[in-house]
Amino acid sequence: MGSQKRGLSRRRQEPHLRVYRDRSELVFEDGSSMVFEEGRPSKEARKRYEHIISQLHNGWLNKLYEELPVTIEHVSLTSEVMGLLDQIVESVTSEMGRAVAGLAILQLVIKCLEPSQSIRLHKGGTGDFSWREGISMRRLDSQFVTPFLRKHGLLRINKDGLFMTRSLAENYPYTQFYKAAVRGAKQAWLDLVDLIESDAVDSCQALRYLLAKLRNRAELFRKRTDYAIEITNRWLGGFPNAALVQAIILRHINRSSYSARLLEIGMHSFLQVLEDRKALLGSLLPLCQMRTANKKHRNIADVEIVNEEGIVVEAWDAKYGKPYLLDELYELAEKLEGKLPEIVGFVVDQPPDMRQDIADAVLSLRETTGVEIYILSIQSWLEMQVQRASLEPELDAIFREWVMAYVETLCQRRRERAPVDEPADQWVEDWIDLIEQELSV
Repeated sequence: MGSQKRGLSRRRQEPHLRVYRDRSELVFEDGSSMVFEEGRPSKEARKRYEHIISQLHNGWLNKLYEELPVTIEHVSLTSEVMGLLDQIVESVTSEMGRAVAGLAILQLVIKCLEPSQSIRLHKGGTGDFSWREGISMRRLDSQFVTPFLRKHGLLRINKDGLFMTRSLAENYPYTQFYKAAVRGAKQAWLDLVDLIESDAVDSCQALRYLLAKLRNRAELFRKRTDYAIEITNRWLGGFPNAALVQAIILRHINRSSYSARLLEIGMHSFLQVLEDRKALLGSLLPLCQMRTANKKHRNIADVEIVNEEGIVVEAWDAKYGKPYLLDELYELAEKLEGKLPEIVGFVVDQPPDMRQDIADAVLSLRETTGVEIYILSIQSWLEMQVQRASLEPELDAIFREWVMAYVETLCQRRRERAPVDEPADQWVEDWIDLIEQELSV
């Protein structure tokens, strides 16, 4: 790794990154520098990569996890390092932070298994771009780290891996000058990378600490979800009617973070109830992951029902906080090319904006495709679903079943039908607060 050794100089200067045609040079305050050459991986880099792959294939990460101490009170890490690791864990929310936490774990795994491997260089291979001393972090993650984290419930990362967050895949080394818009504890992560690369961190101790923190968080989440389900059942024992159930769920959607995702979950969980009652004209597809691009995965909408041949017959897109949907109607025309579902619609959290241009666009789309197009408020959508299934006499019971489907989905208890990969901690806490208030009335 000669190209990455720091050249010494006594001249003080502002740290910076120089980017050349075939290399990048990281210059430190003391004038020393580190060069990262581009090109196919060197023989040494391939050997390091093969060793890491071999160790992970042999179960090294699972063994380390099984041997984690019960507590993390006594670890040989500085308060600075523990503070950075704490920031990384605490930044994980329903909206951000998971990819950064997963990447930190991946980098620590690499450093534990191959201390000489730079964790600034996340690309190495025969693709369009590679560093000579880099390795394919994407492959290590998708084959080993993300499956491990998902298996143990430590981080609900997209099953395709943390590099689905494209801001982490830019063709620049991970330094303080990594300009991509990374959501989460970006500064804490970059500070940690600097400390690791300067040999100021025991990487294996840091990895154990980080995994233990996530394990403890996951265990707390499981306890809180048990409680959320318990008090929901207690509240349901009072036989709330459909209007009250609807009001509580919509209040939760509106008050919690990432309401757009919760609207999708609310719609999907309601259709789960109808499917269990055999009241759907087809089968409900599992809920898509939030960051799955509809066009890339060829979905028509967030929530879809298919017939026996797997053809979408009904599709609904949740649009929280966006009652005016002209652009979405134009996009829908593209999505419907070559597909002929019976019903497609948008569901909004408030009365939809049905000005004349919207009405004209809906009519035009219906005439050109033959598909029934709807734009409905969530209240109107619920009424429509119940009426189509002729279940009005059982309205209160259906809505009570909806509550449990909604809560169990948030609590990660229905992952085969609704794989919610966002950390739902705050969603569950908000739900607990709402139900406790109802029980105290």
